Amino acid sequence: MRHGKKVNHLGRTDSHRKAMLANMATSLVKHKRITTTLAKAKALRKYVEPLITKSKNDTTHSRRTVFAYLKDKEAVTILFREISEKVANRPGGYTRIIKMENRLGDNAEMAFIELVDYNEIYGAKAATEKKATRRRGASKKKAEGTEETPAATETDATASTEEENKD
Repeated sequence: MRHGKKVNHLGRTDSHRKAMLANMATSLVKHKRITTTLAKAKALRKYVEPLITKSKNDTTHSRRTVFAYLKDKEAVTILFREISEKVANRPGGYTRIIKMENRLGDNAEMAFIELVDYNEIYGAKAATEKKATRRRGASKKKAEGTEETPAATETDATASTEEENKD
């Protein structure tokens, strides 16, 4: 039984898992998007999101804390200069996991993990498109007026003739 054990060990020792997650987090910060297995992506999300939150507060203490996790000066600099500015107004959810096809060799579930604010495809799509609602189509018909009125009179006329036929 695994009561209360929230950490996915990923089939590795503690030191190997920490080193792997530090390397993956560094790659994510530098490249903004990496491809990995789904289980590793989910573990990396729990690892890197608190670091991005900590980078919003640019103090010596927070830089040292983040450096203890990332172990790369260049990644810490990128995180505190570029990424923290882009995510300043975001309350959380800095990463996105997108599932891909399974890997050919061992059929492992693969996924992209990326920083949300650095994907131009999703950002441009959301800015240009308006959300479609069901009400909008009905209001267009009412604005035109020609299609709506004859249909309403036909249904009223058939309903009244059916009632007369019943009597």
